[in-house]
Amino acid sequence: MAVNLEVARAGELHPVAGVELGWAQAEIRKPGRKDLVLVRLAAQAQVAAVFTRNRFCAAPVIVAREHLARAQSLGSPIRVLVVNTGCANAGTGASGIEAARRSCASAAALLGCEPQQVLPFSTGVIMEPLPLERLLAGLPQAAARLAPDQWPAAAEAIMTTDTVPKARSCQLRLGPCTVTVTGMAKGSGMINPNMATMLGYVATDAPVAPALLQTLVHRVADASFNRICVDGDTSTNDAFVLIASGQAPMPAIASTEDPRYAALERALSDVALWLAQAIVRDGEGATKFIEIAVERARNEQEARAVADAIARSPLVKTAFFASDPNLGRILAAIGNAAVADLDCNAVQLYLNEVPVASNGGRHADYREEDGQRVMRAAEIVVRVDLGRGASAARIWTCDLSHDYVSINADYRS
Repeated sequence: MAVNLEVARAGELHPVAGVELGWAQAEIRKPGRKDLVLVRLAAQAQVAAVFTRNRFCAAPVIVAREHLARAQSLGSPIRVLVVNTGCANAGTGASGIEAARRSCASAAALLGCEPQQVLPFSTGVIMEPLPLERLLAGLPQAAARLAPDQWPAAAEAIMTTDTVPKARSCQLRLGPCTVTVTGMAKGSGMINPNMATMLGYVATDAPVAPALLQTLVHRVADASFNRICVDGDTSTNDAFVLIASGQAPMPAIASTEDPRYAALERALSDVALWLAQAIVRDGEGATKFIEIAVERARNEQEARAVADAIARSPLVKTAFFASDPNLGRILAAIGNAAVADLDCNAVQLYLNEVPVASNGGRHADYREEDGQRVMRAAEIVVRVDLGRGASAARIWTCDLSHDYVSINADYRS
């Protein structure tokens, strides 16, 4: 059950001019569920993306990178996205790449563009062949449903082990124009992004110059999807796509010095952060949502290393599931972060407002009942003060439960 996570209602998701979505039940893995999405973009739209750093990356990641690089070098805009669930098309060799390319060619023929103007995305079971004929048969169904208001259905159609669809929207004023930002993401397990999210798509109708959009996609990913962890595993298929459809009646934003830039980046990052945190709240079997805040580090990399070590520790995560204040496990994780010349006596640890450790050991005011009270809560903040600088970092994670094991043991059933 997702931790304090509400599903967006249809009226809360604003259409983005120049972005149409359609879905189909293609039976790629199981019958009777939405599992295929088409996204059609206006001719003026610009697209930027970041992908997994997993060296065993999926065939659609390889093809999408090629097509995006071509679009950026030749000025041939991306016009279509194809997203399937049920099969990751990863670990499938040359035949998997050919299947990804054929899906692009079929979508292009259907929607009137070149195959290289299509980006493919897949999610699901690794090392199984993509049931291409089912996917191709579903494309006309998805095309027939293309409409700007299909964000809720599309968010549902990209789910795998997610228990709820994840979508978010906002609007803001940029000068005389009202600009829309809407996004969706999927992810629940195999979450430890090293670039972006599992699959995430955020669109705005604001016009943004291509070079600046590529800067934005990295900045937004680093502020959101790159700061979450469910189980410490980076997927073969991770991708985060940022779309600027260019339909808002305003001059393009081409520089970070543009007075409109900061507001747009905040809006994009807010939507992306909500989606990223929704993934953690919906972590497979999660019962706790945990923020890890590391303060007074020498630099951000050091703060991030400590936060990551805590977030990835199975012993820490299982203690949170059990509501067991076995908090020495957090100290052990801090020590495992490989921080050079760390002075353990300077480290202070807090659980919400409760002081837990200082001077190399248990804080004089710590009481087991206080730790127990915090550990029982559904949302918890772990704060670590390293006492050695002015830098900080935050990571969001969840506990590790019996259900996580059951979900992943039965994943292919």
